[in-house]
Amino acid sequence: MGKNAGIRYRRKTKDNEKEVYELTVYAGYNSKGEQIRKYRNVKVNGIVEARKERAKFISEVEKGEYFAPSFVTLEEYARNHYLNYVEKELSPASFALYNSILENYIYDYLGDYRLDKLTTQIFEEYFKNLDNHNLSSSTKQKHLNLLKRLMNLAIENEIIKTNPLNKMKPITIVNKKGTVYSDEEIKTFLQLLNIEENHQMSLLLKLAVTTGMRKGEILGLEWKHIDFLNSTIAIKQSLSYTKQVGYHLREPKTNTSIRTISISSLLNRELYKHYKNKLSDKEKAKELWHNDFCFYVFSNDFGKPLYPTYPDRYYKRFCKRNKFKKIRFHDLRHTHVNYLMNQGATLNDVSKRLGHSSISVTVDIYGHLDRSRDQKIASYFDQLL
Repeated sequence: MGKNAGIRYRRKTKDNEKEVYELTVYAGYNSKGEQIRKYRNVKVNGIVEARKERAKFISEVEKGEYFAPSFVTLEEYARNHYLNYVEKELSPASFALYNSILENYIYDYLGDYRLDKLTTQIFEEYFKNLDNHNLSSSTKQKHLNLLKRLMNLAIENEIIKTNPLNKMKPITIVNKKGTVYSDEEIKTFLQLLNIEENHQMSLLLKLAVTTGMRKGEILGLEWKHIDFLNSTIAIKQSLSYTKQVGYHLREPKTNTSIRTISISSLLNRELYKHYKNKLSDKEKAKELWHNDFCFYVFSNDFGKPLYPTYPDRYYKRFCKRNKFKKIRFHDLRHTHVNYLMNQGATLNDVSKRLGHSSISVTVDIYGHLDRSRDQKIASYFDQLL
């Protein structure tokens, strides 16, 4: 066969900038002894690019990744193509989340639909059905992002021509206002932590409420990120865990999440004491130490990082043992912001410290705190009127 076998020139594109070729790949024989042919049209700059596209096409057919546009269902496409594609782009934690959404929701409701038969109305019914599962608006948005990405990829693969999700109304995100500790409760919380026997977990919880760091950022801290001389912490990575990959360190999603924050002198001294304890643990463990590549601030006696759910479980037991009000672990971050605002910090100060992508994100989440402070300032004039 010639080097242009399976390649047929069709026409110029409407703008005359590219050429359309029909590619043919042979995939064995059917039960009647007839040769099975797979077809695809591509828009390229000449025959050389057409040859490259056919080589890719052959690879897809041989690996079982090609689907005839008329027959592929959403579940078939997701399992055999979409997941393989996004796994290269997503963090292990995000990939595990996408897989969970597909397995627990999307396949049951949309899996048997052919991609070319999915309509805006069908997708709207799917999201209406999600109301029965009591999901948050942000979780519904994740479903929408996943499906949009899947359908757009199907367009790239020339399985469908348009994405019906583009006509759907956007999901209104409602930020839940979590419970926070009052200034007096923070004081009591820290006093209880000062007499806690588990010094490592006491320090972890203090760090959460006095720095506003995310849990993954705290767990991903290494000693090289602590500057004892200047009392600062460099936040450069986050730790997550999935069954498929295990522990995984990744950079934060946005550049602004990579930041350096100051800590109090007292917390700095506690961290230094903890550092000395960890050096002692490492010396005792010797060859049993987890690894020499990452020296985590928070770990077990052998240097292995803490499992991501452990801080939540410990915090819950701590509150129960001390008969102290428990809030969500993430609400310790909100508590940090609330305290800063009460002390006169601006939204811009808070935004930088939390590592938000923009001050508008901070306003969306914490703007009500700033408005409350503004109302208090306005009340100062009551005594003059």
